[in-house]
Amino acid sequence: MPALTDTKIRNAKPGDKPIILNDGNGLYLEVRPTGAKIWRYRYWLTPEKDGRYTIGEYPSVSLSEARRERERLRELVKQGINPTHEKKAEKIRQANERANTFEAVAREWLEKKKEAWTPYYHKQATRCIEQNAFPKIGRLPIRSVTAAHLLEILQAMERRGAETYALQLRQWCSAIFRHAVVTLRADADPAAALKGAIHRPKVNHSKPMSAEQIADFKARLTKYGGNRTTVIALRMMLYTFVRTVELRKAAWAEFDLDAAEWRIPPERMKKRRLHVVPLARQVIALLDELKRITGSGQWLFPNFRRPGDVMSATTINRALEHMGYASGLWTGHDFRATASTQLHEMGFRTEVIELQLAHVEDNKTKAAYNHAEHLAQRREMMQAWADWIDSIPELDTGSTLRLPSPAVQDVEE
Repeated sequence: MPALTDTKIRNAKPGDKPIILNDGNGLYLEVRPTGAKIWRYRYWLTPEKDGRYTIGEYPSVSLSEARRERERLRELVKQGINPTHEKKAEKIRQANERANTFEAVAREWLEKKKEAWTPYYHKQATRCIEQNAFPKIGRLPIRSVTAAHLLEILQAMERRGAETYALQLRQWCSAIFRHAVVTLRADADPAAALKGAIHRPKVNHSKPMSAEQIADFKARLTKYGGNRTTVIALRMMLYTFVRTVELRKAAWAEFDLDAAEWRIPPERMKKRRLHVVPLARQVIALLDELKRITGSGQWLFPNFRRPGDVMSATTINRALEHMGYASGLWTGHDFRATASTQLHEMGFRTEVIELQLAHVEDNKTKAAYNHAEHLAQRREMMQAWADWIDSIPELDTGSTLRLPSPAVQDVEE
């Protein structure tokens, strides 16, 4: 029987019943009464029973393309593989690949991290991955993502000055690939090969404030004419040296004023551990005043523009700018560095200071100390710290310090 030609196929007219036009070696064109022309392949895996495989519709699938597909299917049959079963398996594989894109696996990993991370850190990681990785590789099957894909993303971030976030993104991507490996959706971690590809920027560490700088800060805060709750927040940061985000999100339920304790729950701490802050008399006085202002609500420092939310970091930053401090000049980290430096000079033990700073213990000696055992020493220390702050006289209202150049921008930890 002569092989088909495009002319013969185009001229084939539909009838009342399907018309079969054979091309040879199992390939034929089925002209249906509707006018549709469907390529099909007939095969035998056993002499007793044949099978039919639909290749596609003419002219979307041309004659030459149908013949190439026929040869591929013939090779499968020679190997004893059922083409129809193979097609179904391929559809399943493709569906699995679509379900196992980099974005799908990344979001699954991010969801698992919700319990281990603070909400702020989880939001930070999610936003960085969404903005940098997803647009480039989000839709790719995770098995097909290569080190070259990732390097292009990291280098683009480095060029725009986001080296620190690029370093974090590489680490997060590496963790995502490791999660994919252990769940059998990837074979390796291409991000691991890129360790060292981005140069770590020089770190500007927090600088402790001198007594004269604290005197200047106190004077500027006294003259600041903004919202009283913002003033109290800044004073509490100085007295308690907690992280900015821990203070902004403080809830009244965390405070026991009779016991003079602030117990920050694990889910709000960077290291996911309960943190106890003994409250000096000066802090109790501030809280008594604040309670008359915001005590009827949930938060110590509510957001007056967005009911149900807390004071934003922007509020504190703007207050510092109004006090004459350029953006990033003084940060929450500087208050913590100041307390650490001064408390060491006052003779308090490193272990006690580190506990109050809520730093993670990095050796067995520090790990032996816990909050309960050293709470009495920490109470003494926090009161001594507040007394030292109060012992520094404010600068005369007519004089101010010449302020240094700004350090790094404040970042909530």
